Amino acid sequence: MLDERKAAILKAVIEEYIDTAQPVGSAAVVAAADVRVSPATVRNDMAVLESEGYLIQPHTSAGRVPTEKGYRYFVDHHLSQTELPTMDSRKVSEFFGQLKGEIEGIMRDTAGLLANLTHYAAVVVDDTDEAVDVRSVQLVGLSERLVLAVMVMANGHLTKHTIELDRALSEEDLAEAGALLRAAFEGRPLSASRPLGRSSRHEAERVAYAAHLAVLSGSDPGRVYVEGASRVVNAFAAVESVGKVLTILEQQLVVATLLADVLDRGLTVAIGSETGVDPLSDCSLVVRPYEIDGEHAGTIAVLGPTRMNYQQALSAVAAVSHQLGNRLSGG
Repeated sequence: MLDERKAAILKAVIEEYIDTAQPVGSAAVVAAADVRVSPATVRNDMAVLESEGYLIQPHTSAGRVPTEKGYRYFVDHHLSQTELPTMDSRKVSEFFGQLKGEIEGIMRDTAGLLANLTHYAAVVVDDTDEAVDVRSVQLVGLSERLVLAVMVMANGHLTKHTIELDRALSEEDLAEAGALLRAAFEGRPLSASRPLGRSSRHEAERVAYAAHLAVLSGSDPGRVYVEGASRVVNAFAAVESVGKVLTILEQQLVVATLLADVLDRGLTVAIGSETGVDPLSDCSLVVRPYEIDGEHAGTIAVLGPTRMNYQQALSAVAAVSHQLGNRLSGG
């Protein structure tokens, strides 16, 4: 733990660095910090903070910049859950008050809203297929040996799975296979579907089994919607860093797994190496789950540089996750 004066100086350095992206000197700290000491005392305390790993000095004559340890202390001791500014809060309320359409559009638009609020890359992961019931399943014959399984979830999400058969299928067998599939899936989540036996003697059962397997194996662990990825471009001076970050954001499974891992470790903010992904060593994540009718349904996050505005990002993610959960719960 830092004493009150050093904590105030660290806070001033971080807030100034977030605003300017330039190393912070003692004069700026004296002007900003809630401490009444001389610049010399501030310089001495900044040297102590550097020796203890909270700050670093990029160049001999330069000011200081925060380290991961410094940001972590700042996040853990200086931030609190606050409301969004009135204008942003109104934007969020108006957005969800007018939001309509299928689930994919809702998720993508929500990610866009969060990117616009924070000016960082925004991610929405939709895990709802794991939690919500299957509303309906239909088998459609595309040709004698090609069948399409169409599934509609209770949240409106629609999936399609194509099954190629090794022999022609009659209309009667198609109808019977569809009935078997409906009995296995409808009215329950995917994870709780009834098992289907595979029979080589009954064509309908064989097709229903194949369709059942295709649906389960083709289900995503979570659909990922990313908006505002280009906003991270201006956050890094090195082109190589930008390219690595953008590559990560393009990998949906990596992103979904990353956010789940951060939450599993009990974090809402992961800073630099805490993300566990080397290309994101200069980035921070602010993560929060959202719920539908009290059940986990997905995750919302923003990704930005380690010098992100953490207070604003935390408030925006909290407000959007709350409103999205209410909207999908029918509230």
